[in-house]
Amino acid sequence: MSSQPTGPPARRGDVGRLVRGAARLLAAACLAVDAYVHADLADQYDGISASISQGNLFRIEAALAALAAVLVLLWRRLPGDLFATAVAAGGLALLLVYRYVDVGELGPVPNMYEPIWFGEKEATAVAQAVAVVALVYLLLVRPRGRH
Repeated sequence: MSSQPTGPPARRGDVGRLVRGAARLLAAACLAVDAYVHADLADQYDGISASISQGNLFRIEAALAALAAVLVLLWRRLPGDLFATAVAAGGLALLLVYRYVDVGELGPVPNMYEPIWFGEKEATAVAQAVAVVALVYLLLVRPRGRH
């Protein structure tokens, strides 16, 4: 055995804080992937349009995901976590619907049916799903007295 003194054992609150911090980092990183991929692909979808182009919808998703990542990482409050959860879950839901269902044109929204998987779409789907899991964890294990 070493004669070096050991630190105090980790307290339950310290472990919880560490896990919540890791969940925040994971959620923010996944939202950043979502934002990057949508921004990167936006110009390729500008030609698909009704009143608004699919490219512009991708830019909106990119902006919302980037804002959500910042809120989760820096603001750390319930409204920001709820917003980020809505962005990640909504983005994933729309990605899956437009992958598997030919919804057609809906008012100003173009027909975005795309029945294929490719690398960036898969990366976004995984990132959004992981973000949802991390964010739901953050919503369920909030520290007392913090809103």
